[in-house]
Amino acid sequence: MGTKSQLLKLFEENKGTYLSGEDIAERLSISRTAVWKAVNSLRKDGYDIDAVPNRGYCLSIQTDILSVQGIRKYLAPICRELKLEVFPSVTSTNTVLKEQAAAGAPEGTAILAGAQTQGRGRIGRSFYSPSDTGIYLSILLRPNDCSPLQATKLTTMAAVAACEAIEAAARRSAQIKWVNDIFIDGKKVCGILTEASFGLESGHLDYAVLGIGFNAYTPEGGFPENIESIAGSIFLRRENDGKNRLAAEFLNHFMDLYSCRDDHAYVEKYRQRSLVLGKRIRILSPSGTIFATALDVDDQCRLVVRYDDGSTQALSSGEISIRLS
Repeated sequence: MGTKSQLLKLFEENKGTYLSGEDIAERLSISRTAVWKAVNSLRKDGYDIDAVPNRGYCLSIQTDILSVQGIRKYLAPICRELKLEVFPSVTSTNTVLKEQAAAGAPEGTAILAGAQTQGRGRIGRSFYSPSDTGIYLSILLRPNDCSPLQATKLTTMAAVAACEAIEAAARRSAQIKWVNDIFIDGKKVCGILTEASFGLESGHLDYAVLGIGFNAYTPEGGFPENIESIAGSIFLRRENDGKNRLAAEFLNHFMDLYSCRDDHAYVEKYRQRSLVLGKRIRILSPSGTIFATALDVDDQCRLVVRYDDGSTQALSSGEISIRLS
């Protein structure tokens, strides 16, 4: 860990508290000059660090910048072995992590970014990923003997974890629009994209890259016109360490569900948070649009619907999307 990273870790662990240059230098086994240089480097990265003679340096409690050090202080023991990397901006966290996965990166490798230039959603859609207001996260999973059907449950597991994370970090109720969108008060605040690689001979999963994007805050000037009627944000105002806490809460809740592998537990949580059950929906597929009523989410996380002719069907995600009528 470099000097700047060590200093940031120290500041994050003592946010709002003044640390003298001498104390910092002693703790990190570096010179006072090295401390000063590292502080200036962090300031260039956007960190609000106060300096007062005879008191030292202090990281403002209002700081809300996504960082490995900021996330780790909120992680539960189950997440301690995760390998985290945080970037100001990437093309797509899923794209970057898939390259690492193909090169043999271990399970638990996670890429986080403050912005994406080529963010992607389901069915080839783009995912709006502006700087400073969102969290874009991908985690690499390598479950043993995982079939394609079992792999689809990773998305629904992540949806439950996202709701629980939002409720813990922002104290707001979140709901799931089958299969991968998270809503608050009728506005989409989070989307999930899971991409997988399967062995041709075994038919089992080689790896999955689970990507999730959170709209932590409303961008300055609002959301773009094409999504302003449906997009919302998780936090109503800037929060002290809001993004780091939200990212950590998602990882805590997801890894807890993933390690438990109790399908019934998270499927029932998914049902309880469903935005569509009992409602009239439009089902969009390559063959056209049809109306139905959403009845249930079955144990395979398929959406059970009843068509107007009285017939029922359990839908898998695939190429299907739904809209509330």
